[in-house]
This record gives sequence, structure tokens and C-alpha cells, in this order.
Amino acid sequence: MFTFDLALVWLDLAGVFFFAVSGSLLAARKQFDIIGSVLLASLVSLGGGVIRDIVINAGPPAAFTNPVYLVPPLLAAILVYFLFSSIQRFTSLLTLFDAGGLALFCITGTLKALAAGMNPVAAILLGVTTAVGGGLLRDITANEIPTLFNARDLYALPAFTGAALTALLWNIGAFNGLSAALVAAWVFAFRVVAWRWGWRVPLAVRGWHRAGVSPGADSRGRD
Repeated sequence: MFTFDLALVWLDLAGVFFFAVSGSLLAARKQFDIIGSVLLASLVSLGGGVIRDIVINAGPPAAFTNPVYLVPPLLAAILVYFLFSSIQRFTSLLTLFDAGGLALFCITGTLKALAAGMNPVAAILLGVTTAVGGGLLRDITANEIPTLFNARDLYALPAFTGAALTALLWNIGAFNGLSAALVAAWVFAFRVVAWRWGWRVPLAVRGWHRAGVSPGADSRGRD
């Protein structure tokens, strides 16, 4: 079995950094000040992990007990502060960094849940929650339509596949550094390609049109 304690921390920190950069980029686009950038970076990068640690009853969340988790948001805010004028023309950067965080967090969230003794289905759900939770908090705080609920984008589905693959590899004893890298690469590629090509999933009710009449208006017409 893959000994993942130290590797899990590094994966977690890498995911924190990727998500933190996405938060600082959004803060810069929204013209927040530097404090707002740090706070939004912290919210998106640490929010999912805090939810995860509370659910598995792991004691105080790692974000509040290990000061090293505060370094990535600070570093992300500083980097965006100095480099934003040079990189703002690259509009895909926010999505790319968000995809990186999503890919890593769906793995670490699932692994921590499995290590805590949760069954595979619950571990997969917690892995997805860890991956999408921070992005949901970021978008709501910045007054954006949450990517999680955007009908024109795939967000949770790549995380589901990554969490499911992680749980499967863990249970058959095939999870190691190489398989973790492959899963992360798959989730990242799935998320970015889906965003690039506009892949979508069906709406909640058959027959609704994405650019058509709203369900509420249709209901009022029938009444």
C-alpha cells in the first residue's frame, strides 16, 4: 500500500496553492484590495479542506493547526499583485489554476476519508465536496454565478471521476505516486477540455432549453 502521509501533505499544499491563485486572480479582476485578495485566496484554498476535516471529525482543521497552510494563499496574493498586469491577457489562467486545485483536492479529500475509515461511496462524496467546496465559497463571496451550478460548464463531474478512481485504486491496493499523478492529470485534462469545448450535461428537466423560456415563466403560462 502506498505510504501517503507526507505525500498527502504535499498534494494538499499544492492544491491549496492552485486554488489560492484562482482566488487572487478573481479578486484582481473584481478590483479587490490586497487584503481582499488574501482573504478570497484563503477562502477558496482552505474552505474545502476545513469542511472535509470537520466531516471526518479529524479534530481542529489542518488549516488552523498547521501554519504552513497559510503560506500558499499569501504567496498567491503576492504573485498576483506583482504579475497581474503581465498575465491578465491570459483569460484562461483562472480556469487552469482552478482545474489544478480541483484535480488535487478530489484525491486528497478521498484519501483522507478512506484513511478515516469511511466507506468508498462516502469517501467519494467527501472527495468531491473537498474539491468543489472552496470554489463554491469563492464564487458566492465574489458575487459570481458558482461554477458548480453553471449549466454551461462541467465542474463536479471531473471531480467525481477523480474521486472514484482514487477510491478504486486504494481498495485494490494500486494507489501510489504514479497512479495519483495519472488521476490528477485525468481530472485536470477533463476539466480543461470540457471548459474549452463547452461540454455540458443535461438540464434538470427534459425539454427545458438553455436559452429558452425560464421554467418559472413556463409554469406561470400553464397556470
